[in-house]
Amino acid sequence: MTSSGSLKEELARFKRRRIREEAAHLFFLQGYEGTTIDAIADRLKVTKPFIYSYYKNKGEILYDISRLGITVSLEALDTCLAAPGNHWDRLKLIIDRVSHLIFENEEALVVYLREEKNLAENRAREIRELRSLFDHRLAELLIAGNENGDFDVDNPSLTATTIGGMMSWVVLWYSPGGHWSETEVISNLLHNISRMVLPKKNSDTGGDTASAGRTMAQRRSKAPLRRAK
Repeated sequence: MTSSGSLKEELARFKRRRIREEAAHLFFLQGYEGTTIDAIADRLKVTKPFIYSYYKNKGEILYDISRLGITVSLEALDTCLAAPGNHWDRLKLIIDRVSHLIFENEEALVVYLREEKNLAENRAREIRELRSLFDHRLAELLIAGNENGDFDVDNPSLTATTIGGMMSWVVLWYSPGGHWSETEVISNLLHNISRMVLPKKNSDTGGDTASAGRTMAQRRSKAPLRRAK
């Protein structure tokens, strides 16, 4: 049975999440500087004091939105690193799951990339450190794969940063209803990353890798296909 204390905490988390979601949508459409606390309150049909009971100011809301993408990505990364299979199996799983999270949190990620300049310096540094941690853990996977022959990567650290960038920057050009679906984008990521990390004799079979990527992405996709312009 849920205790009254935990129920209160659950309700508080729900309310903070709703404020964050609506603020992210407004920041995405109007920009951080063009959005007021009044506008967020109006969208939620609540009062300004309600917002301030969960966030001290608009900057705190921006910080909460900005750290969302990297925190959920790190959680997914840790889960995938503990999954069975070889290093390439784990890397494919990371690309698939993190890419889906990026699509799911598209507005929050775009807001972070556009509005990082408006974060307090200590907040911006904290998020950058979390992003570096993601790249570092990914690099460790590439190094381990190099050691047993699963991968053939000259510079694991730089390659890990490149892979992370390939996934996260998708949100700046992808548009629902356009030319490519989410499934096609993730499949293409898997195919190109296979050419970056696999020994040449394995990466030459990139068609099979892309096919496997499409199957994985299609199986995990819960929403109708969306296409980019």
